[in-house]
Amino acid sequence: MNRHSSHFPSQQPAYAARFPDISRESALADVLDVVQLAHANYFVEGANDATSLPYDRRPVKQGDPYDLVSIGAVGFGILAIVVMTFRQWIAHPEACRRIDRIVDSLEQIPRFKGAFPHFVRATTLKVVQWIPRDDGADLVETSLLIQGLICAREFFSGDTPVESDLRKRINRLCNAVDWSGFVRPGARPSLYWHWSPKHEWHLNTPITGWNEALIAYVLAAGSESSPIDPEVYHVGWANEGRHRNGGSYYGHALPAGMPFGGPLFLSQYSFCALDPRNLRDDYVDHWEQAVAHARINFEHCKRNPKGHGGYGAHGWGLTASDGPRGYLVSCPANDHGVLSPTAALSSFPFVPVEAEAALRSFLSYEDGRLWSKYGFADAFSPGENWISAWHLAIDQGPIVAMIENYRSGLLWRLFMGAPDVQRGLHLLGFRDTRT
Repeated sequence: MNRHSSHFPSQQPAYAARFPDISRESALADVLDVVQLAHANYFVEGANDATSLPYDRRPVKQGDPYDLVSIGAVGFGILAIVVMTFRQWIAHPEACRRIDRIVDSLEQIPRFKGAFPHFVRATTLKVVQWIPRDDGADLVETSLLIQGLICAREFFSGDTPVESDLRKRINRLCNAVDWSGFVRPGARPSLYWHWSPKHEWHLNTPITGWNEALIAYVLAAGSESSPIDPEVYHVGWANEGRHRNGGSYYGHALPAGMPFGGPLFLSQYSFCALDPRNLRDDYVDHWEQAVAHARINFEHCKRNPKGHGGYGAHGWGLTASDGPRGYLVSCPANDHGVLSPTAALSSFPFVPVEAEAALRSFLSYEDGRLWSKYGFADAFSPGENWISAWHLAIDQGPIVAMIENYRSGLLWRLFMGAPDVQRGLHLLGFRDTRT
């Protein structure tokens, strides 16, 4: 049974005190401008001054950021800069120079079979172990980086020497990844998440769907320098069709993945650039998958079977985020009463009405307490009267990217128009559902 929470006012007040450019009557486009720009500025004003790389996390209030960079978040940051340029919030030449500095920094980071590690120090660019023996390559983080680089390459398409050189350098980074070298010899065909020159395959993590790593297989198949065999996708990712689900949750059929769909980032990270509309392979219609996942997550929060405070049609969104007692992975099957704005807002392309309702409520929550210079705090628990003290880069970026895909389809258009992406989709048997 739902419990009413006073945190979300039934009569939403004007936002003027904290958001001078919008009010509760503002058109959605004006509200989205404010929200996208704030979250995107995390990757510009909030980035490391020397390297232009975004910090993994920054405090909501005054304070020093963690001296840490996650490679996947760099990719999200590049997408955010492309969006800012498209929206004319940053000058085109300045955006190009900023991405050029990011590429400078990436060229200095140690790589393993051409792939990047998960974390590096923001100040030294040295590798930081995420978990024991994770001192080498992280292929999924690398894939999230490369999807951003490809969008930048396609966007900065001018014939100036600066843009031409930037595209060449991006191509060198992309072509250096030895994708086929992440198919573990002697094992069942699959891409593997990690490889270390010291520990080799010790972490032993095949990349098997359904999860956020679909993008890795598309890029690996489309690689010009070291493409994988399609069997690796069909056996490794699709598990010969065993990644299908087919069950119904809260009245919505879920094509693939775990019961209730899992945390929402699983259907958001890859689709920041990969367009799921009209896209299916031999197993799954990817638009149906993403929409069903979002609707199940929304419906769970609306029905609120655990009676968490603040849940409902205006308070929803479960994913991986900060929590009152540390980082956690929230989903309908693991629900601790923690909502994360990125979960609902990065669902704009899939459930726009529900996402807008959540957005307007998040803005009014406790008279704007969720909001700061770089947008929304990472997460909050209305029932515990808790709000995260941090912004997380991997949650900031998808908000900017997915709202833009909802508004204009920009990133989807850029990425899907790239020849290496089209080559990968074709090799893996993806097809347009309209044909």
